[in-house]
Amino acid sequence: MKIVTLTLNPALDKSSTTEKLVPEQKLRCTPMRIDAGGGGINVSKGIQKLGGSSLSVFPSGGHNGRQIQSLLHEAGIETAVLELSGETRENISITETSSNQQYRFTLPGTELTENQANACLDLVKKAEPAYLVASGSLPPGLPGDYFEKVAHFAKKIGARFILDTSGKALQAAADEGVFLLKPNLGELSALVGVEKLEMNQVDDAALELIGQGKCEVVVVSLGPQGCLLVSKDGFEHIPAPTVHKQSTVGAGDSMVAGMVWALNEGRTFQDMARIGVACGSAATMNTGTELFHAEDVWKLLHWIEKYGERYRFKDF
Repeated sequence: MKIVTLTLNPALDKSSTTEKLVPEQKLRCTPMRIDAGGGGINVSKGIQKLGGSSLSVFPSGGHNGRQIQSLLHEAGIETAVLELSGETRENISITETSSNQQYRFTLPGTELTENQANACLDLVKKAEPAYLVASGSLPPGLPGDYFEKVAHFAKKIGARFILDTSGKALQAAADEGVFLLKPNLGELSALVGVEKLEMNQVDDAALELIGQGKCEVVVVSLGPQGCLLVSKDGFEHIPAPTVHKQSTVGAGDSMVAGMVWALNEGRTFQDMARIGVACGSAATMNTGTELFHAEDVWKLLHWIEKYGERYRFKDF
């Protein structure tokens, strides 16, 4: 197994719609959609949609945990699970159809001890991955710098570590050094120790991280403007096509899924970033907690390859 995803704070994602959110009213909703969720799990789902395969490693407890395992099994995604006595959390997403505004309720995860998290790493080690992807938040019970330990672990087992998280967890792992980071502008600013970055400073900030040995590749997420790909060989803006946005849930994980799938297929960094942007954009076209459709990805990728040049920033 070349790709392993690690989700330390999984969730059962539930989504629905209602016409308007009104306090203290009984709100009629559409039938609930239920998905297996959490950063790394979403990445595994995205890889599967692109025709690839991965092993999804996560702790699981209670009815919600069993439902996550069942959903992944039905999707044909291989799992390695650490069974817990508690109940895996659930997240709820409600879209107000009158405004197309989305309200996302994220519940705290099941407490996970460091010994239990280490047991998840043992499951990762058995798979001997070429790529290890950690995405999402840390659950209660783990120190804020635990991803630093994961970064060190990845080096020991010879895996390229791709991390998509935020805050102290991101900073700690970068200090240890990872293969690829996917920060947004705010996260990149924090990583280089400045309050705010102007657009013409982003490439230098990313190159600073690479020069300090914190990573080999940086993909700066720019939301609807695409991303900036930065490596020691230079940088390139990858624009995002304009799509009709339905939901942003899972867009970042979809982007990571596209990138790691491309890397595992032997694609270039440029191809990696383009496919990542296509996957992230395609995910926003769907409602609720659904990720992307593969056919949308290839259509958007064609646009990026054919028309992207004219939409690139010219001031870098």
